[in-house]
Amino acid sequence: MVRFKRQFKNTKKEQLMEQSKGISFKGQNIYVGIDVHLKSWSVTILSETSVLKRMSQGADPDALHRFLTSHYPEAEYHSVYEAGFCGFWIHDRLTELGIHNIVVNPADVPTMSSEKLRKTDAVDSKKLAVSLRAKQLKGIYTPDSEALDIRSLIRLKNSITKDMTRQKNRIKSQLRYLGIGIPVEYLEPHSNWSKRFLNWLKQVGMRTPSGRQALDILIMQFEALRKQKAEMTRKLRSLSHTERFEETLDLLMTVPGIGQTTGLALMAEIVDITRFANAEQLAAYVGMIPMCHSSGEHEGVGDITLRKHAILRSNIIEAAWVAIRKDEAMQLCYLNNCKRMVPSKAIVKVARKLVNRIYFVLKRHQPYVNAMA
Repeated sequence: MVRFKRQFKNTKKEQLMEQSKGISFKGQNIYVGIDVHLKSWSVTILSETSVLKRMSQGADPDALHRFLTSHYPEAEYHSVYEAGFCGFWIHDRLTELGIHNIVVNPADVPTMSSEKLRKTDAVDSKKLAVSLRAKQLKGIYTPDSEALDIRSLIRLKNSITKDMTRQKNRIKSQLRYLGIGIPVEYLEPHSNWSKRFLNWLKQVGMRTPSGRQALDILIMQFEALRKQKAEMTRKLRSLSHTERFEETLDLLMTVPGIGQTTGLALMAEIVDITRFANAEQLAAYVGMIPMCHSSGEHEGVGDITLRKHAILRSNIIEAAWVAIRKDEAMQLCYLNNCKRMVPSKAIVKVARKLVNRIYFVLKRHQPYVNAMA
């Protein structure tokens, strides 16, 4: 009896598969919302009028494509997922398989109050699918694979630099914990963390062997990070001489405050300047525009926006501090703004002007010329 039931189920399944072979969704649009996680995806599939399927599957674009082509053959497939930890490899693979995929900024997905109160993977995937069908979503720019690899290299150097700063703080903290003061000659900016200072650290007297061992390990970790940073700097220097970067990088470096490292970071993150219609759009992408809230007769303009490209904004503000020492126009802008605001806000005004100069150089493909020189 059990075997008969199994045979009946298998026969019914085969019949359904045979029937589905004759079905065609040609000319119809299928919308797929994907809530991406490390090991599994929550997927919602919609037609123009109804919910077709809600399911959970493994993190595999090919499996999703097989399901779509077997259940909704010859349809036009449209999919969306939110940018995050997984990068763009899913987008690349879905596009290769013939699915019209976009990647969206999570902050741009319309969310109702009920969806905030009841947030699940299924709710998130349905929200994405519904918004995609309603044409409420705009995909973010997706760089090519080479640009992404170069971006990873530059970001890794930034991470190593931050790790070095943390390691310096650990060593200083260890010295304070042991009651050891740093000699005055090593507190000057150009003497700090020099070869002489490291030799002093290695020879400074300790009360116990354990204290000496702890400090030695911290010093070894710092020196390893320094070697890694030097190696990364050499790789980036060789990268700057490649055909993809050399000419444009030389133009960028004519802008006061932009050096080789900052220029490479700008090129790796922006990739294609033509995707910005004007300097205002580039400034919004970087996060160099003010927040505003206007209603009726009231017009409110706030501080710099919270929405930003953290790496670019940090690099450009750092470049602005250099620019005010090299460019008279930038220096004048900074001094004038310092009369009515604190320096930390005045430098943001300079950074905004710096964005305009960067846009001009990249868009016009012309070197920057200081008018006051």
